Amino acid sequence: MLISILYFFICIVVIQLVYYAAIFGKFAFAKKQHTVPKKLPISVVVCAKNEEENVAQFIPLLAQQDYPDFEIVLIDDASSDHTLDVFEELEKQYPNIRLVKVANNEAFWGNKKYALTLGIKAAKKDYLLFTDADCYPNSKDWITAMSAQFTMQKTIVLGYGGYEKVANSFLNKIIRFETLLTALQYFSWAKVGSPYMGVGRNLAYKKEVFFDVNGFISHIQVRSGDDDLFINEAANAKNTALVYTKESFTYSKPKTNYKAWITQKRRHITTANHYKKRDQFKLGLFYGSQLLFLITAVVLLAFEFQWMLVLGLILIRYFCAWTVVGYTSLKLDEKDLKYWFPVVELVLIVTQLHVFILNIFSKPTHWK
Repeated sequence: MLISILYFFICIVVIQLVYYAAIFGKFAFAKKQHTVPKKLPISVVVCAKNEEENVAQFIPLLAQQDYPDFEIVLIDDASSDHTLDVFEELEKQYPNIRLVKVANNEAFWGNKKYALTLGIKAAKKDYLLFTDADCYPNSKDWITAMSAQFTMQKTIVLGYGGYEKVANSFLNKIIRFETLLTALQYFSWAKVGSPYMGVGRNLAYKKEVFFDVNGFISHIQVRSGDDDLFINEAANAKNTALVYTKESFTYSKPKTNYKAWITQKRRHITTANHYKKRDQFKLGLFYGSQLLFLITAVVLLAFEFQWMLVLGLILIRYFCAWTVVGYTSLKLDEKDLKYWFPVVELVLIVTQLHVFILNIFSKPTHWK
């Protein structure tokens, strides 16, 4: 029995090493990226629902971007607070702001994709750059950095959307580590020619890409996924570019309590169930091998079965994973996370299992 577990453990370690060294290493060890500015016409698209405080704080930062040709399309998705009032004041203040008012629609109630579709159709520029209402750019050159990656072939650009650091908060480290690990995965898979997702906090594509796949129609019934499900359908090895210079980053305010974060994760995981089967498999194999690595390692060490071999394989796996995560944390300006890797990874694995079990019995339905 134990010998079978040992062989299984060795297979799991090999799978983990392949992911970290052969796939994730493509991004972690990639050369430093340089930006060559372009002057493409850009529509920055922001969809908001009940975000009056955030839009009042962050939209002016978008309006102050140092870029020659851009507009800001603000979409109010039937807010019940003063979001629309704030938008109307901003529209008066900044001449390049275009306002789209979305009324409640019985057929699409609670569906962000409907509101975004109206905003995309209203946009006057050929290239669309998306961020969320609770996000802000890391620099005045955000649009420059993101638009620089567009070429005749590269019509989709994936960026990094991080979360603010909160001092002395372990939950904040978990949230940021998960965001880092997610970025490592979607950047790396794009690097090897198999892009599968992007994040709406920092994502760009040419308008024609949206209409080529009929927008969100193939997954309109899924309440979330305006970013990752769209990219899962539209992106391929030829049309997708990455940007990971610090000027291109955006940041959001993170959840401050465990319950709110779990609710957010449940929605994200539910969306992932609609990825292409091959993408579900490669993600499921990675997360499954993480969990099985821990379980089989504990069992073998508990019985002290071939413990020197087992311990050696554990150290090799952690050395490889820690190195890749460390280099990624430097690239994405999340340096402090590399020191917490073993602890936050363990907590995240347990949390993912918890969320998976919760989603078996019920699923979140609305984006707000």
